Amino acid sequence: MEWPERMAFDPGKFFVRVSELRPDGFVEFEFAVGEPELFVEMILPAPAFEDFCRLNAVQRLDATPEGSPAEEAWNWRLRDAREHRFK
Repeated sequence: MEWPERMAFDPGKFFVRVSELRPDGFVEFEFAVGEPELFVEMILPAPAFEDFCRLNAVQRLDATPEGSPAEEAWNWRLRDAREHRFK
């Protein structure tokens, strides 16, 4: 069975979405292979981040703007847990 075109997984595509540019010079970002919805959270110094993006020929994605329809209660990241206490 073939995947429909919209669900095709391409392991040759790499995606990056910047989460935060920190004042200490680090970049927090999400890195995905094949599809942008499945990602890992990473952090690198800014120069290393730029090298990482160049070497992997990543497609950069914009962050979801706050208040947009995509910004929902389930739209959170592990990095959010360090800033909020969950009970």
